[in-house]
Amino acid sequence: MTSPTRRQLLTAGALGAVAIPATAAGSVAAQASPTAYASSYPTNPVTTGAQNAAAAGWSMLSGQKVGIITNPTGILTDLRTIVDEMHESGAVDIVGVFGPEHGFRGTAQAGGSEGTHTDPRTGLTVYDAYGANATRMTTLFRTAGVETVVFDIQDVGSRFYTYIWTMYTAMRAAVAVGARFVVLDRPNPIGGKAIGPMMTTPWTSGVGAKEIVQAHGMTVGELARFFDGEFLAADAGARLGELSVVEVKGWRRDVPYAVTSLPWVTPSPNMPTPDTALVYPGTGMFEGTNLSEGRGTTRPFELIGAPYVDYKWAERLAARDLPGVAFREAYFTPTFSKHVGVVCGGVQLHVTDPSRFDPVRSAVEMLVAARALYSDFAWRYDSYDPSRPYWIDKLTGSQRLRTQISAGASADEVVDAWRDELVDFDARRQPYLIYPGPAA
Repeated sequence: MTSPTRRQLLTAGALGAVAIPATAAGSVAAQASPTAYASSYPTNPVTTGAQNAAAAGWSMLSGQKVGIITNPTGILTDLRTIVDEMHESGAVDIVGVFGPEHGFRGTAQAGGSEGTHTDPRTGLTVYDAYGANATRMTTLFRTAGVETVVFDIQDVGSRFYTYIWTMYTAMRAAVAVGARFVVLDRPNPIGGKAIGPMMTTPWTSGVGAKEIVQAHGMTVGELARFFDGEFLAADAGARLGELSVVEVKGWRRDVPYAVTSLPWVTPSPNMPTPDTALVYPGTGMFEGTNLSEGRGTTRPFELIGAPYVDYKWAERLAARDLPGVAFREAYFTPTFSKHVGVVCGGVQLHVTDPSRFDPVRSAVEMLVAARALYSDFAWRYDSYDPSRPYWIDKLTGSQRLRTQISAGASADEVVDAWRDELVDFDARRQPYLIYPGPAA
């Protein structure tokens, strides 16, 4: 069988499918399997903080007026939400549910929420907490009469995923109203290693509100402990009166989500699989460029490309022989977001070994190569923020990555620039960690 021509590939891409010779399909399928690496890890029975709290009859919430920050990921092993279970049990006095980005039931797209409304299933008031600052969140808690705040959302381990900043805002509001704060913990799906550049104060925003590195390597419970110890006193005037983390059982920092046996519920519309979470701390940076980050496809953040990209990008990246990842030449047509209805050339990332894969380093290699190969490559420019117009600076925490790559720096030079700050952050977070790491 002859190989398809570029025209055939482009035409097939426009139709949403590509015919691949059987020999090639076999090799791609082996790389693309989301659990191809699972056999190298022991299968650990893992139970979430929510499941452990439910097993205890929600006793830690007894006698309190409880406000719950959650979304569709806040489930138990029977796949029912903690809100539905708590409400029907009668063991918890829920005075309000607080919906983050995408909403409590998950009906909104990126940058959206469900608004304040009455939940038709439970009759509970759902308050719109997306984008709320500490003052607004404090008002919401006071309106609802919250005495204990419960946080249960599956994070994906990246600084620019907004749920952790909803949690931090809620922590500040809890200090203001004197509420307890309870985290029902869940695994970090990309593991426990900290990687990437540090956020710097001039560039903080809703996609990076405080000074942590790009992939923080902590669970939300560990992050809550870190936030409480490192930031709250300065930002809220005091630390939390009581912070409780209901811990995950059976999880280690080196265990990928795919082998935990836990179900994966999409935490946002463009985070469909644990594989997406693995690449997101790196390829999420393409939101700060004129390349599509794969929104409007079935593999967002794994498919990256633009109409001006050709096979040379995949070839250059493959030649770098980066650990734990393979790059496949790919063509796709986004159905929304950037380049709607236009065939994009690019690559699909296939993570072959999560223990060796560095998503941030890999994405830096992709950015450096794209900038070198294509004169049409450009950084996203936001005219609404003239003092900080480049979105990539908000994503990476400073102007440094953008200016280095624009000046022709190598990937090694870009990554070397943040090594010291990463070492410092890793040392700072150690006292707040809960779960064991790899065996020595």
